[in-house]
Amino acid sequence: MSGVLVITEQFRGAWRPISWEALAAGQQLASQLGTKAGAAVLGSGIGTLAQELAGKQLDRVYTVDHELLATYTADAFTAAAEQLVRQMQPEYVLFPHTYQVRDFAPKLAARFQQALVSDATALAVRGGRVLFTRQLFQGKLNADVSCGGPPPWFASVQAGAFRADQVRPGSAAIEAVPVSLDPALIRTRAEEPFREAQRAVDLSSAERIVSVGRGIREKENLGIVEELAQALDAELAASRPICDNGWLPMERQVGSSGQTVAPKLYVAVGISGAIQHLVGMKGARTIVAINKDANAPIFEIADYGIAGDLFEIVPALTEAVKKAKG
Repeated sequence: MSGVLVITEQFRGAWRPISWEALAAGQQLASQLGTKAGAAVLGSGIGTLAQELAGKQLDRVYTVDHELLATYTADAFTAAAEQLVRQMQPEYVLFPHTYQVRDFAPKLAARFQQALVSDATALAVRGGRVLFTRQLFQGKLNADVSCGGPPPWFASVQAGAFRADQVRPGSAAIEAVPVSLDPALIRTRAEEPFREAQRAVDLSSAERIVSVGRGIREKENLGIVEELAQALDAELAASRPICDNGWLPMERQVGSSGQTVAPKLYVAVGISGAIQHLVGMKGARTIVAINKDANAPIFEIADYGIAGDLFEIVPALTEAVKKAKG
């Protein structure tokens, strides 16, 4: 068996995008350890998903296909994952850090007398030990955590911490892993999953985001930022003060108390760069910052920075984008 096993997540036959980020983390960890990475998918009727995984650089793809896994329950997924891990005996088990993983993975780790290192933002091998970096106090501190005791060791990776486009392609064999699940052991009956209101926005899947902060001064000034977002075919987002004031819905907040995003382009307009906001967007591939304060913290992580009056810069930038698009 591979030294690293990534347990992916799907919903009704469609991947959770963060699964690819976890897979990138698994490949990275395996490479640093000098071992191989495998991946597993749990569910019912998951053959197509397994074929997609088989096109990645993996030692093997494991399918755990059972009718009791068609709908998620913590009892069924914990039991199935436990049997998978005991059969495969990996050293490290990685997960995407999702609500579902938060629900069952700690329970799974406890069955092996281990703790789950949750929401890791980075990993490294130093002195023969694997260190997982976790953020504390809303991102004010980073802590390097290592696992103790005998393997397997369990960890989940934060959305945006690893890039899905860094998953290496390859070819892997598919292996079905039989599991025994007793319906009597499933103590919960799953109902229809909660759905956000129709107006809700999933910023985590946006490729381009224009985000606005308190530098916009007044709600009436949001229009110039909205025009830039429209020109870029981007989603409009905001830092916490904007949403707290009710200028934009809370669903558009980026940060430690909002959504975590990792778009290809993130334009921060009038955002100083408080740590609570940086936690939510530092995984963006390209960050453009516009702020009148040349010493604003946002410039420390920006790929491109424009120090100046946003009320002059943003309209000019919008016009330039429109002109470039023809």
